[in-house]
Amino acid sequence: MRRKIMRTLGLILTCGIAAVGLSACGKKSSSKVQTPEKEGYNILWADEFNDSKLDEKIWMREVRPAGWTNNELQRYVKDEKNGYVKNGKFVIKGIEDSDGYTSCKLRNTADAAFMYGRIEVSAKVPKGQGLWPAIWMMPLDENKYGQWPKCGEIDIMEVLGHETEKAYGTLHWGEPHAEKQGTVTLDGTTFADDFHEYAIEWEPGQIEWFIDGKSYLVVNDWFTAVEDKEEKPYPAPFNQDFCIQINLAIGGDWPGNPERGASYMKNAEFEIDYVRVYQKPEYDTNVTKPEKDFRKPDATGNYISDTNFENAFIQSDEEVGWKFYKTDGGKATTEKLDDGGIKVNVTSSGSKDYSVQLFHTFMPFEKGKTYKISFDYKADIAMKIHEVCIDAPNANWSRYWATDLNLDTEWKTFTDYFTMTKKDDNAARFEFNMGSTVKTSSLYFRNVRVEEVETYSVTVNAPADVSVSVVTMVKGVLTPIDTTKKYVEGTEIIVQILNSKDTAVTATLAIEGSDDQTTTIDAIDGDEPGAGGFTGIELTGNMTLTIA
Repeated sequence: MRRKIMRTLGLILTCGIAAVGLSACGKKSSSKVQTPEKEGYNILWADEFNDSKLDEKIWMREVRPAGWTNNELQRYVKDEKNGYVKNGKFVIKGIEDSDGYTSCKLRNTADAAFMYGRIEVSAKVPKGQGLWPAIWMMPLDENKYGQWPKCGEIDIMEVLGHETEKAYGTLHWGEPHAEKQGTVTLDGTTFADDFHEYAIEWEPGQIEWFIDGKSYLVVNDWFTAVEDKEEKPYPAPFNQDFCIQINLAIGGDWPGNPERGASYMKNAEFEIDYVRVYQKPEYDTNVTKPEKDFRKPDATGNYISDTNFENAFIQSDEEVGWKFYKTDGGKATTEKLDDGGIKVNVTSSGSKDYSVQLFHTFMPFEKGKTYKISFDYKADIAMKIHEVCIDAPNANWSRYWATDLNLDTEWKTFTDYFTMTKKDDNAARFEFNMGSTVKTSSLYFRNVRVEEVETYSVTVNAPADVSVSVVTMVKGVLTPIDTTKKYVEGTEIIVQILNSKDTAVTATLAIEGSDDQTTTIDAIDGDEPGAGGFTGIELTGNMTLTIA
């Protein structure tokens, strides 16, 4: 089905010229900027900030208290000192006062909300620790699919004031919360030095991000659902009216807080030159969710593409392979080992567990499947690292599996298993995190493997007056088998049977693909019940224990 998207709310300008106020079409005075037409599009609405006041047909100023979200410090107020039109631009100004900070947050009115289109915003960001300018979109009705993240969020642009050379574009959805993010980093200049155009192309089955006309992120695989429930039909939640929001946050979880009295607060101005919304005459809404492409393992079944670190580190997170990453004070170098493997020389562990990090990209995990993780490791001195993990960059950095690791001066082999219980993920990461807790030393890794393994069920059929114990050894401790779960191939099983019946019973242990084993367990003899069982059982198929 093709759906024609056109509006009749008085915000559509069929002549192709838009101005503040979305007033009548026609030529304007040469002193006012005219919105350029775009081939293949109609102008839905645009604001060139030509007039002296904010156009209230398009925008409303939101009022929010400090701490409303993300532990931000600013109060969003209606005061025109914090948001005003000047010289053909809208200026959002952060102001420090005795109670903290004030700022401005713009949001589209209901009449200006829309679904699908190309959004272009020209802006210049401020510079300074704790400043957080953003251009983003939220649904007009945030309850249609449920509160965030189920409702969806489109972040057209975010820049952190302490690193204004880098801009972020992000899509949020869920639940559980998932995201996809792209970045652009300038060389020799910053986004605070001049105006740049931030844009998205939003279509029914795809959203694409641009900076200054260059594409840097495309997303077409999203969902919305109540956690552990069926997903809503694709392309939900991005098939509803959204509103553009523009604000300057101050402080918070991501950028950190500014210092009180910081000199840069006097010039904390986020300038918007224009906001333009274009739409195609029609959009094809008959779209289907793309199938996930799961990377195949190598010939040995290993999903780690370079088990002994023989290849060069990748430079982009969009490549497959190992990447060496340092941040937040982490300092380290690496060396290849002659007999295979890598040596990581940590000279400063930094302030975060990921301050020194070695990770492998695009690890594919499917819900319900079980995986074996193994590697060899040691260090020059005994130490503990927090943590080795399988991480989810596109699912709010949740951990699918994680463990601390105690290293000694002799090579040891680590082995563990985990079953994927979350949604399929074809872009997880396997990580060695060596920051924060690591002593200044050298760490060594080799033979890194992540491989899918077969799992089997254990079923017990026994009368109530026959006591059966089925256990396995887990990290040196005898642990009861849970017959509602599955166990990996090779699991060693011990079966003990206590027969309190007044006659002997026959116990048969059957494992698919193997010969059955049978034993007779005597009845009660005096004060002692009959006892017997099976030991040294290796699980190679589904196992059934039957006592008759």
